[in-house]
Amino acid sequence: MAGRYAGALFEFALEEKAVEQVKKDLETFDALIGESVDLNRLVRSPVFGVDEQLKALSAILDKAGIKGIAANFLRVITTNRRLFAVRDIVRGFRALVAKQRGEVSAQVTVAEKLNDTNLGALKDALKSVTGGKDVDLDVKIDPAIIGGLIVKVGSRMVDSSLRTKLNAIKFAMKEAR
Repeated sequence: MAGRYAGALFEFALEEKAVEQVKKDLETFDALIGESVDLNRLVRSPVFGVDEQLKALSAILDKAGIKGIAANFLRVITTNRRLFAVRDIVRGFRALVAKQRGEVSAQVTVAEKLNDTNLGALKDALKSVTGGKDVDLDVKIDPAIIGGLIVKVGSRMVDSSLRTKLNAIKFAMKEAR
């Protein structure tokens, strides 16, 4: 379902020559959801009615400066009771934009926010692995991985998180008994 919504939005944004603005606005909204527990609850919880969600969404969009196609799209998915899927829709939209540009889309999970130097180094490393293609990073912050990172490019995934390494040690110690 999220893929269909992302595809429809992408086609419309392409027709209106507004792909960059829509991508920027959706990423802003996605970042707001990631930063706010209350907004995340509003988006995901079926307890809130459409009217409540629309009222809150309108205030958030105004405050964040999100207008035009992206704002209208967010209102439509709210009215259709699909706001819970907005993060998947944003991910799908980003993948379509990356594909159109000839970029590779990569999902990266880190324990804490990366600084610009580390982000640049990660992009360079992924660019060398993907045959020189530009890489569009979708960075998620998950303190539960403790340290390291998890990178997914296409169907390949590299998990160098501290949590995974500790679990492997724990498992090995159990087997040694």
